[in-house]
Amino acid sequence: MMRGRDGSSPSSAYERSRTLMPNDLFPAIEPRRNGYLAVDGLHRIWWEECGNPDGLPVVFLHGGPGSGCSPDHRRFFDPKVWRIVLLDQRGAGRSTPFAETEGNTTQNLVADLEALRTHLGIDRWMVFGGSWGSTLALAYGITHPDRCTGFVLRGIFLGRQEEIDWFLNGMGTFFPEAYRRYIEFLPAAERGDPLNAYHKRLTDPDPKVHEPAAREWTLYESACSTLIPAKRPGMDYASSTVTLAVSRLEAHYFMNRIFQKDGALLDGVARLLKDHPATIVQGRYDVVCPIRSADDLSQAWPKAEYIVVPDAGHSAMEPGIRTALVKAVARMAGELRS
Repeated sequence: MMRGRDGSSPSSAYERSRTLMPNDLFPAIEPRRNGYLAVDGLHRIWWEECGNPDGLPVVFLHGGPGSGCSPDHRRFFDPKVWRIVLLDQRGAGRSTPFAETEGNTTQNLVADLEALRTHLGIDRWMVFGGSWGSTLALAYGITHPDRCTGFVLRGIFLGRQEEIDWFLNGMGTFFPEAYRRYIEFLPAAERGDPLNAYHKRLTDPDPKVHEPAAREWTLYESACSTLIPAKRPGMDYASSTVTLAVSRLEAHYFMNRIFQKDGALLDGVARLLKDHPATIVQGRYDVVCPIRSADDLSQAWPKAEYIVVPDAGHSAMEPGIRTALVKAVARMAGELRS
């Protein structure tokens, strides 16, 4: 489904969005500059800047929380057009301290974005975020609407309790094998409250306790993240350094209901962002962040372009999602330049 500003039909507009070359991301690029920014007495966030120094500013917000940025994230943007800013949020990637929960709140991440924008001398920027990155993008936009030129959002997560409960238990409706492994890792007496049980283990300082829990948490999530599961779902992801940060920080944010009141993001969008240009890209069969949240957001933001990719799940790197995002960024560039 696509509800386009040009009034084109859903089928024809979607097919046109699929006409990029098979390798539809832009070629790999290296940062022009990078560094650390101290945002309080404990945390330093890693940032990098790529592309055209005189281009349209855009900030990329990674998911998780905790996943960090990767080189492929630079490739959604035409480097001749965009001044591309990426950062590893608190506790993620190269930011320090690694996997740290102290002082790690939604409000502090929003403040970090403002500190980075000021540090880089950017007046206003477009905000691009997927999954948890969409959550943070909305929280930032609601807090600082005058600093946002537009939004491209993917795999919408609004942080409501029903969405957290779905992640913890509901995904097993479609991926029972992955859920069985995730839940049976816990002793039988603790399976009725997997969030508390995992949180206790993930925040334990002993690697013999937190590493196995981190592995099982991330295997569960990654197994549910694509329309066609990998033969060995999540094995590379779950063995990488990102595993502990993702699992610990996700559990930390879930325990604290993402530091937001239920429904606050939708209310804020309807009040403060309704006139901002935006594109929402959602996989029809996204099991991690089900489509209902994207649909709710589109209803609160009627001027936003809403694209449903019919043959995709959650991952930004699934072909249909990837193509739709590249196209959305290009359309946003045209709109911001007009």
